[in-house]
Amino acid sequence: MAKVNDSASSMDIDIQKSTGSDQPKFSINVLQLLKSAQMQHGLRHGDYTRYRRYCTARLRRLYKSLKFTHGRNKYSRKVITESTVTDVRFLHILLYTTERAWSHAMEKRQLPDGPNGRQRIYLIGRLRKAVKWATLFAQLCALKGDSRTSLEAEAYASYMKGNLLFEQDQNWDMALRNFKSARAVYEELGKYGDLENQVLCRERVEELEPSIRYCLHKIGQSNLQASELKQIGEMEGPALDLFKSKLEAVMAEARSQQAASMTEFNWLGHRFPISNPKTRVSILKAQELEKDIQGPTADSLSAEKKLAVFDKIFSAYHDARSCIRNDLVTAGSAENVKDELNGLDKAVSAVLGQRTIERNQLLVSIAKSKLSRNRDDKNEKVTKPEELVRLCFYLAKSYSLAGKRAEAYALYSRALSVTENALQKLQSVENSEQGMMAELKALHQQCRSNICIEHATGILEEQKIPEKLSKKISNMSLTGADKKDKLLAEKLDVYEPAVSDSNTKVPPRIEAFPPAFQAVPRNPIVLDLAYNMIEFPTLDNRMKKTRGFWPWR
Repeated sequence: MAKVNDSASSMDIDIQKSTGSDQPKFSINVLQLLKSAQMQHGLRHGDYTRYRRYCTARLRRLYKSLKFTHGRNKYSRKVITESTVTDVRFLHILLYTTERAWSHAMEKRQLPDGPNGRQRIYLIGRLRKAVKWATLFAQLCALKGDSRTSLEAEAYASYMKGNLLFEQDQNWDMALRNFKSARAVYEELGKYGDLENQVLCRERVEELEPSIRYCLHKIGQSNLQASELKQIGEMEGPALDLFKSKLEAVMAEARSQQAASMTEFNWLGHRFPISNPKTRVSILKAQELEKDIQGPTADSLSAEKKLAVFDKIFSAYHDARSCIRNDLVTAGSAENVKDELNGLDKAVSAVLGQRTIERNQLLVSIAKSKLSRNRDDKNEKVTKPEELVRLCFYLAKSYSLAGKRAEAYALYSRALSVTENALQKLQSVENSEQGMMAELKALHQQCRSNICIEHATGILEEQKIPEKLSKKISNMSLTGADKKDKLLAEKLDVYEPAVSDSNTKVPPRIEAFPPAFQAVPRNPIVLDLAYNMIEFPTLDNRMKKTRGFWPWR
């Protein structure tokens, strides 16, 4: 903390005492301003690069509008003092400078492989810059701002100091003190003001709570379990990104310690030894994630969260296979080692394939639940059978909606035969899964019923072909223009739908658009027909005569 205070006090921006006590106080709703900027410029999706560029562009506009640039040809630094702050935009400069430094640090934190040594030093340096500018912002707000602005600025500076100490992994007592100070201010501010500001303050209090609990855990005043830390890490918010990165590092360290006792991988009664520590950590991470979708708490997870867990499982198993293949390359001519690695690779690949099937089943169940409804409460798009064409049954359903009866009948028949084959094989296995058996029986029944429907519908349509042909012939015109169905505006006295089914691609016939061209009156066109018949008089006698040119003169 001494380093933070030294950096704040050593800056070249002086804070002088106010000379005019009658000057109006500036007001900035700091939290609301920052939350709006963050959500609109990248942080809704965790894009810190975009937000940092926005802060840079915003600072450029502020400098230019205040005519506070640092020179055009030669850089000449201008300092911000108390006497300089004659406009609230000077305080905005300090605020967005802090945000730019903080977002740059968070951008380095979110690198794919994590920051290396030099990048981590740069990251901490940017956080120190953020603390420096946040401290100056709080000091000037205390002199130039109203009481609420001063409180918010103080809470913001405390939050930045806590982030710096949190990232440095040292002085947890001081980090805890800063986080608690910021929480206390936001708790008080959440009791006053409009409803939007109260909600924002409460959200910030909730975002600060995990960091406070983690600091208590580090200083030994709280015994948090790994499951509780993982549950806290599922919370969302820009203020929690630093905590999540720290939590991931802690979980990786815990996995490394736990992987030391993991010596083999079990699959279908076969045991495969694991010698590489990185492979152990990756497999252990995947197995921990599998507990979330297969354990007692799996029913409480939403479908979107389950899909996100599946993606993490795939990533962990792919990392394990990558380590195994690297070991195969370095194994040399040791046949025993190669056989063990090949067996482990096949076992991990089989588990990965099984999880892929489970994920596809989850996707099918999500699409099936939306197939029977046009719109849900969230105004999502309608789910069409084309989204399930991986299964013969839903491919046949899409052909049926397109009116292709023969193709739909053939696909339903194919789906029926595949279902019967799967049922026979499943019944021959002992202790077969009853849930899968029930789904196959239901699919078998649906295939049979749809085969009958397509057969009957095809016969009816074939019988109606002469009637449709005669109707089309009666609608034909000798002028070559076929009679089209009337528009809705032309048949208001008849109760017929003008909008087709949502699953078909026939456009609605409400009104002709764009409207047809119509003849409009205009001014007459005058053609001068006599112009070419007039003989104009010659003007040769008026033209100036030129003298001849003699070359020998």
